[in-house]
Amino acid sequence: MKTLNDLDLELMPRRKRGRLVNSLSGFKSANVIGTTNGSGVHNLSIVSSAVHLGSDPALIGVVFRPPSDREHGSHTYWNIRETGVFTMNHVGQDWYKRAHQASARYPDETNEFDELGLTPIHRCGFEAPAVEEAPVRLGLERVDEWKIPQNECRFVVGQIRWVEFPESSWSKDGYLDLEGLGVVALSSLDGYHVTQKLSRLAYAKTSQKDPDSEPDFLKGWEDA
Repeated sequence: MKTLNDLDLELMPRRKRGRLVNSLSGFKSANVIGTTNGSGVHNLSIVSSAVHLGSDPALIGVVFRPPSDREHGSHTYWNIRETGVFTMNHVGQDWYKRAHQASARYPDETNEFDELGLTPIHRCGFEAPAVEEAPVRLGLERVDEWKIPQNECRFVVGQIRWVEFPESSWSKDGYLDLEGLGVVALSSLDGYHVTQKLSRLAYAKTSQKDPDSEPDFLKGWEDA
């Protein structure tokens, strides 16, 4: 086993430290954020920092790097501040390389959908574009934000205003079969993965140490 303390991390080369620390939180969802600026130019960025914050209301949080001015990047963050809305689009196996390219620093006037060969679509009157190629798409409205004091990253909270996915992937108890939709997961900054199902487990109870197991992910439980 390799043991590193906080000083070891601090003295590590920047990119090596970044790849390691980004690996430590485990596999994460890969999402492309869609926004538009005040001139109507569409922007895309890939993130692995989305986190579920609650279902009632339906909230998702996303961490963004410390924002610079528009001229030097941070287009997604400033577009969200300007318009108040953004989309989250799950990255599919068939276009993950194009999604990764969204991390490049294109000029603010570049339409990144055109640059990456992806298709913008609009739903529910949203100004922010979604990605037609994505099997799961969400429209979110910015409802809150915090600056993390230690590194000045921004934690943006979005409330889900609409969501879209194939109905065939939706179980009667509410479960959404993401693996069946062919989405990918991310590890560190650049490791892309497909997943392998084990089983769904029943609600844990203190009276039962071995929970019921269901290998059919779309069968669902009788609690909906």
